[in-house]
Amino acid sequence: MSSFNKVILMGNLTKDPDLRYTPKGVSVTEFSLAVSRRFRQEEELKDEVCFVDIVVFGKQAENCKQYLAKGNGVIVDGRLNQRRWETADGQKRSKHEVVALNVTFMPKRQDTSSERDDRHVDEAPGEGN
Repeated sequence: MSSFNKVILMGNLTKDPDLRYTPKGVSVTEFSLAVSRRFRQEEELKDEVCFVDIVVFGKQAENCKQYLAKGNGVIVDGRLNQRRWETADGQKRSKHEVVALNVTFMPKRQDTSSERDDRHVDEAPGEGN
């Protein structure tokens, strides 16, 4: 059976991106993305935030480091990846991250926190998602 691995997220960086280079000289930038969802629970609007680690390679990684900062909005189009490693004391570790194939920079917006858009409100957490 075939499989499909596609992730599209829109959110804000939680800190400035970190740039490093692989031993072969490939640029790698990592950042954390806060993705929020607004839903209604018993007539009260609530926000739920999910934090996702993003990894970007190549020229796009360098652009992310140069032009992005904490708080900037982005749309990430990529794939889910599970990174596995072993610690110095022999413990096996793993974590999920999104490997970005494309990062779209969102325009900076004015502070409209008191005027949030209520058009995209889910009925309850977890329903249909």
